[in-house]
Amino acid sequence: MNERLNPTRLHVAHSHDDRITVTEPATGVVLLAYVYRPEAAWEAPKPYLHPLTTLSGNVVTDYRPNDHRWHKGLQMTASHLSGQNLWGGNSYVHGEGYLRLPERVGSMAHVGFDEVTARDDGTLTIAERLTWHPHSGDLWADEKRTIEVRDVDVTNGTWTLIWSSAITNRRTEPLRFGSPTTHGRELSGYTGLFWRGPRAFRDGRIQTPHAEGPQIMGTQAPWLAYSGEHDGSDGHATLVFEHAPENDHSGKHGAHPAHWFVRNDPIAAVAPSLAFHDELILEPGATLTRRYRVVIADSAWKRDEIATYLAEHPW
Repeated sequence: MNERLNPTRLHVAHSHDDRITVTEPATGVVLLAYVYRPEAAWEAPKPYLHPLTTLSGNVVTDYRPNDHRWHKGLQMTASHLSGQNLWGGNSYVHGEGYLRLPERVGSMAHVGFDEVTARDDGTLTIAERLTWHPHSGDLWADEKRTIEVRDVDVTNGTWTLIWSSAITNRRTEPLRFGSPTTHGRELSGYTGLFWRGPRAFRDGRIQTPHAEGPQIMGTQAPWLAYSGEHDGSDGHATLVFEHAPENDHSGKHGAHPAHWFVRNDPIAAVAPSLAFHDELILEPGATLTRRYRVVIADSAWKRDEIATYLAEHPW
């Protein structure tokens, strides 16, 4: 175990070949664990963040729930990728439903860390290199991933996570990013960055700048907020998922439009989908870059509170 103490804010512990854990020392709360140890092949092994925790110590992610064992906190996924499943579990086949097809289940593999740095200003950076593989083990893509922690505010009970991914196609043919919806199942466009919330967050409040409720599914907006009430302790939490400006969710200038996948029944789940309604085609040698912010707040925020926070904390 290698440890590095940041006397201003963050304490980092790296258990090699397993995980990086980040603690806020004033409260002793573990903000996150980034787990990169491979897990079960059927679950499409890939690194993930779990737990994610509020500054009051309440966990706001789930891990291997009995309804979907491959749901693990916050992770980058690819439910339909050129005929392969880098999501985990059963694969959706139009007209037949979800089938157990292990020959379609691939993986995302940790290669190495280029940086794990906690700074005196209370920020943290984890920079990682990964590879993406179909079930055969061939190399399909490289990824450069960065996880950042910033704006840790113990007084206000808020902190921010930034997730950046740059995925380069290493095949000699295009990579086709899709989802169950692009393959025929309505309102199931999950793929890309995916959050699974705790069971207590079922029936939580869903908001965007101009709408509220489950009908947000499949629509576009620069941010989406999900609020839920904890089991075991009094209080609520809100997670705000936001596109970086360069993600261009509007689809202008040839960028692929991103649409929100969100459910609060029977599970709590959010994904700024890469391919909700239409496939995203990544040509050989091309790089797909996406950046997202996740704000974790120790209260049930209303729309105006969310807008104020985002305005006061620019990218």
